Amino acid sequence: MSQIKKFLYINRKAPYGTIYALESLEVVLIGAAFEQDVSLVFLDDGVYQLAKGQKTQGIGMKNFSPTYSALGDYEVTKIYVDKDSLEERGLTLDDLLDLKYEDEDDDWAEKDSIRLVTREQIGEIMDQHDVVLSF
Repeated sequence: MSQIKKFLYINRKAPYGTIYALESLEVVLIGAAFEQDVSLVFLDDGVYQLAKGQKTQGIGMKNFSPTYSALGDYEVTKIYVDKDSLEERGLTLDDLLDLKYEDEDDDWAEKDSIRLVTREQIGEIMDQHDVVLSF
């Protein structure tokens, strides 16, 4: 029987211009498909990965942001967003995708996946995971 590991993926890069954001999302989905405990942190320019209304036609890249809505289906329900990073970029929680999951322990109630946290809390979250990968 395999042991479940707790993976934390830290996303610090803007969604386009590099491959980091898309690669992170793909690795997250693969880890979750193999039933690992997966969490994500978005800080610095990584918060833009969750921004609503991304339009990529002008840069010739496919908009992969709708894929984030599938995370709940893969039981990826812990998405942490650095509050300071949002504020520094003039963003609020309302500017981000509305990511939800259905909580089977609460009669399938729909709940928010995104949790605003401080940088101090991010350090604590990192300590709770077996593997931390930064993109």
